Amino acid sequence: MIGQNAFGTSTASPSKGRMFLYEVSGMRQTWESDKNNFPIRNSGSTFIKVPYSRMNEEMQRITRLGGQIVSIKPLNSDGSVAEEG
Repeated sequence: MIGQNAFGTSTASPSKGRMFLYEVSGMRQTWESDKNNFPIRNSGSTFIKVPYSRMNEEMQRITRLGGQIVSIKPLNSDGSVAEEG
């Protein structure tokens, strides 16, 4: 009965629609990243928008590609970085 209320209907998840911005450094081109339609640079940072529901999977993918997550910041609904406070 996970995700259902007493009346049997699904409840709205507070995490639904939440997005995060990952800053990643050290990504390298591998057989797995060849599936992407863009090259990956060895230097500099890459920014990746990730929905809340895929955060863990994306962290694992970044690790497999040799990247290191520098920071994770929440995004507002308009796509801007949320203020810390």
